[in-house]
Amino acid sequence: MATIEKRATGTGTSYRVKVRIKGFPPETASFERLTDAREWGKKTESDMKAGRHFGQSKRHTFNELADEYQPHAKDVARLDYWRKVFGSDSLDNLTAARISKARDKLLSEETHNFATPATGDPKKDAKRAKAKRSGSTVNRYIAALSVCLSYAVKTLQWLERNPCERITKPPEGSGRVRFLSDDERVSLLKACKAHPDLYLAVVLSLTTGARQGEIMTLRWGQIDFGRQVITLHETKNGERRALPLVGEAFTLLQERSKVRSLTDDRIFPPRAYAKKAQCLDLTVPWNAARKAARLNDFHWHDLRHTAASYLAMSGVSLVEIAKVLGHRTLAMVARYSHLSDGHIVATGEKLATRLGIGK
Repeated sequence: MATIEKRATGTGTSYRVKVRIKGFPPETASFERLTDAREWGKKTESDMKAGRHFGQSKRHTFNELADEYQPHAKDVARLDYWRKVFGSDSLDNLTAARISKARDKLLSEETHNFATPATGDPKKDAKRAKAKRSGSTVNRYIAALSVCLSYAVKTLQWLERNPCERITKPPEGSGRVRFLSDDERVSLLKACKAHPDLYLAVVLSLTTGARQGEIMTLRWGQIDFGRQVITLHETKNGERRALPLVGEAFTLLQERSKVRSLTDDRIFPPRAYAKKAQCLDLTVPWNAARKAARLNDFHWHDLRHTAASYLAMSGVSLVEIAKVLGHRTLAMVARYSHLSDGHIVATGEKLATRLGIGK
């Protein structure tokens, strides 16, 4: 039950409330007015009995929460970043205002990447400014923090509300769309052929639109030659996804399956000297192939953009592209919409013909 103690202070009188309920640590608070003290005591006692009291936010730090949540975390790297920011702070101090300041700091900091592509001129390239984090990158940091704090609310009941819900997220750009032209595609594939592992990985990336990590960590159990399908059980958005296994990708994988290791089911196992690596590192041959193909400002992820762009230009709908790429919403594939204008016109002409008002 709640007890109220009247106390004399240097500026007048205060009222100290103590609430004791069996099974809960005692809660105390001080007020200048007796009515406020009574209301707080009554509400706290009621909330504790109903399981709605979150006084634990004062007794647990962010590090303690992160320790509890980490076994379930999908983005450990960004969780570790927030440990450095809020580590020893109690959870009740993680306000929307503090998180907003941390958001602004993330947006203002420089990254290791350059703001502009290399020109090839050593003097000019040495003066290039470093790029700052994009809004989409900062939103990924906030998302990692928000999921952790939601765990405190829903699972641990250490917080009453997630403060991330009250902050404004920075706007995300329209997204980069760099894809291979026909000539660039031919040049890149030709340059990759000197390295069989690289060639297979690039062909798979182009024909499936899968992410680099999804391709490089493939295992033979995910390949179904009969159905010509590759199954991804663990994806970025947490949903199972099927990839098409067609053309040269099908042939190359079939050939590789005949000489695969009996002790390692990875399609791209690491070299013997890199036993702890998750998969084969193709950084060196990939950079060599890009240079040989004279590709400027082109990254591995742009192979995924290339697959999506070619689908759009072939008249495939954005809904179907989203399904192939594994996006939950059309917002992520909207960047390719301008590539399918011709298909939209053709669709409109079919509708006009059906209505009897065509050309």
